[in-house]
Amino acid sequence: MPLGSRCCSRAGATSGIDRVGALTKIQRLAGDPASPWEEPFGFSRIVRAGQLVIIGGTTSVDGNGMVLGRTPYEQAVEIFGKVGHELPRVGARREDVVLTRIYVTDISRADEVGRAHGEFFEDARPVMTMVEVTALIDPRMLVEIEVVAQLAGAD
Repeated sequence: MPLGSRCCSRAGATSGIDRVGALTKIQRLAGDPASPWEEPFGFSRIVRAGQLVIIGGTTSVDGNGMVLGRTPYEQAVEIFGKVGHELPRVGARREDVVLTRIYVTDISRADEVGRAHGEFFEDARPVMTMVEVTALIDPRMLVEIEVVAQLAGAD
């Protein structure tokens, strides 16, 4: 296989050549449950590339397209519940999370989302960025969160 080429398997994994020529397995998974946008928009909820794990923008929408939670706090709790469910699917834990990016539609309610973040991560304390956006894909959505993890023991 030429350097930098990629191949896909039926299981949703992709292999690529890293900078030192070692084969790196890339695992791509739909959400569990998948959001209604994953298939038509062509994205994965979670990707593991070697020891790196990325959970894409996650909202409190359920498998039927219903937004769960009416307040930013309630939505953030739902989202962190999803994160807690998704991480072990690729061998990661809450303590492996190194970065969260949080998008909110009303920054004046940041304390609510920050409280949910602190309750979920406790002493893990990843780096966090929170920014206000004008809107998310559904007007009922108030919070969207991305997560990056580095599996323990990786250098």
